[in-house]
Amino acid sequence: YQIFQMILDARASEHSARMVAMKNATDNAHQFIKDLTLEYNKMRQASITTELLEIATAQMALGQ
Repeated sequence: YQIFQMILDARASEHSARMVAMKNATDNAHQFIKDLTLEYNKMRQASITTELLEIATAQMALGQ
């Protein structure tokens, strides 16, 4: 009975360790997605700002 209990404990411990590792991987993936989304939005906003500045500069150059 003790050997069987030790095997069960070992398997439970292994499953627990895998579960923790997968949770950490999932959390890291979610954070990575958030970071990439933020970077994308910053680049997109910079592109929009640049385009608006170019339009405003062109209008000023044309004297409008």
